[in-house]
Amino acid sequence: MSSVEFRKDLFANERDDTLKEIGKPTIRQDILGHVTGRTPFYDDHLFDGLLHMRAVRSPHHHAQIRSIDTSAAERMPGVRRVATAKDVPHNLNTLLSLIGFGRDDEPLCAHDKVRYLGEAVAWVIADTERQARDACAAVRVDYSVLPHVLDPEEALQPNAPVVNEVYPNNTFDYHNTYDHQKLRFGDVNAAFARADHVIEAEYQMSPIEQAPIETCGAIAAPETNDRYVCHTNTQALFFSLGTTAKLLDIASSRLHFIGGTVGGGFGGKVDSVVEPTAVLGAMLTGRPVKFAWDRYEEMQVGAPRGAERWRLKDGLTRDGKIIARELTGFFDSGAYMRLSPYAIIKGTGHVPGPYFIPNVASNVFCCITNRTPATAMRGFGITAVDFAIECQMDRGAEAVGMNPIEFRILNAYRDGDMKAHRRKAKNTALIECCQVAAGKANWPISAEAAAQSSLTGGGTPERVAIPETVIDSEGRIGERRAGRTSSTSPAKNGTGRVPAGTHGVAVSGAPVQNPDMQIDAERIGHRMGAEPVSAPPVAAAPGVPVRPAAAPSYQAPQPTPPIAAPSGPATPSYAQPAPPTSAPAQAPTPAPAQPASYAPQPASPPTPPAAQPAPYAPAQPFSRGVKRPGSSPFTSGIRRR
Repeated sequence: MSSVEFRKDLFANERDDTLKEIGKPTIRQDILGHVTGRTPFYDDHLFDGLLHMRAVRSPHHHAQIRSIDTSAAERMPGVRRVATAKDVPHNLNTLLSLIGFGRDDEPLCAHDKVRYLGEAVAWVIADTERQARDACAAVRVDYSVLPHVLDPEEALQPNAPVVNEVYPNNTFDYHNTYDHQKLRFGDVNAAFARADHVIEAEYQMSPIEQAPIETCGAIAAPETNDRYVCHTNTQALFFSLGTTAKLLDIASSRLHFIGGTVGGGFGGKVDSVVEPTAVLGAMLTGRPVKFAWDRYEEMQVGAPRGAERWRLKDGLTRDGKIIARELTGFFDSGAYMRLSPYAIIKGTGHVPGPYFIPNVASNVFCCITNRTPATAMRGFGITAVDFAIECQMDRGAEAVGMNPIEFRILNAYRDGDMKAHRRKAKNTALIECCQVAAGKANWPISAEAAAQSSLTGGGTPERVAIPETVIDSEGRIGERRAGRTSSTSPAKNGTGRVPAGTHGVAVSGAPVQNPDMQIDAERIGHRMGAEPVSAPPVAAAPGVPVRPAAAPSYQAPQPTPPIAAPSGPATPSYAQPAPPTSAPAQAPTPAPAQPASYAPQPASPPTPPAAQPAPYAPAQPFSRGVKRPGSSPFTSGIRRR
């Protein structure tokens, strides 16, 4: 019996009841391998002559590197190579540079100074892991210890030590203008002045390690065709490939990355640190190299969910309506940015939560400290701010003496409401979720609250209007470091106003590039933008409006009608013509569409398709040692069969 309950009384026309998997008993595709121990992981791939790579790590949070002496380690038994920053061809990167966001700020191997406890300063490659560990202990590094900072707000002070010279203000630079991400909607200070209740509170979330059972690791080996294969447990295979190509200054076509089963990730295996390190080891030695963290490294060096601190201030009326919300957030990115600036954008996008609030202001800082660099974890960028918002909602309900669920229903978005980002809310469902949760928990709510709907009450003139918005220019890059700005909360006095009704830049979803990329409704078992499928009418609960059927977001390609030759020059159009669908036998075949960006050309006989090369086929069956494309001469098998 399924434990999934479809509330057709609340969402009658949003989904067909033709689901093939959801709510039905099914067997996971990978479960048999898991329970029988036959699922292969990256570490199950065997290579002849496998070398082991270990890192020499900093014992300090912040220190200048005066010198590194590797001579004793190089003479130790089994050591094949000791590598340092000078062996990395392009020793500077940031993950988001692959999408053109942020500046390169993190070396693969520290060379001038270390910025967090455990940062790599050298590597040892040896025949066995024991030999590599012993040689790491023999590397001598002369450090000059520097002051460090571990709290994000302390990092913003003018006298705080500069952690990363790429961002000398210890903050990410947003829009090349401010040291924080701003959001402004309406006039929060005027709303606070007329509020009956003003509630202020602070919330904090510590760093959280994902703690996967399988630690981060990779095995890299030379292939026979001037490429390198890398078996990895990354959660972001193409991020890892692109990062490796950049750091090692190698064409991505020379990298053969193979992912597979991840032994626990939860966001902690996207930073692409072990892959370029392992491939570097294979390039330096010409042998297969394994680089994997032990449990201590996973806990100390593995990037956690970043620490966050949020301060919220709400203005409420006596009847429980929230008329203003101000938020100040601090995200501890650690010593390097990695994915943290993106988390701030997501967190700001979640403000002020799923609630209609006509006046909103927020400042969110992405701060650099001497902590381990932060990364993704479940609900990346949303979890902490959502925790703060919902705790604040309970405080608000208590202040006005309301049932906390009814307080949420009162302030929830309805369809058509204007959000603080100047976009209309649609497909809202918080009210229905609250009603169902109250029913499941036997939490009493009033008949009035039980009769509310996300479909009614929203989009009214006062709820869809974009108010005149107070703006400010506080927090420009460098002002805080120079001592000209001290407050981190949104400014109390604005320096300008944006007229009411001013919209943001319109953004529309791009259609699929090719029709065959459209999701097949038959395969997944329910509508996903396909043609509507008629469903039997469902009686709605008394007093609950039925949500109208949503228009499909994608229209199936239609036959292209014949194009008449224009009398004048053709107007270029860059829309690709849709392929014609099959027509009934008795219907005439439409003429082929003209190329959209060219003038009509005289008809010419059809050109036969070019002959495609035959796929590669070996002259004899593959066996160990055969040098076939994409194979490594060191491969000797796999542990699990």
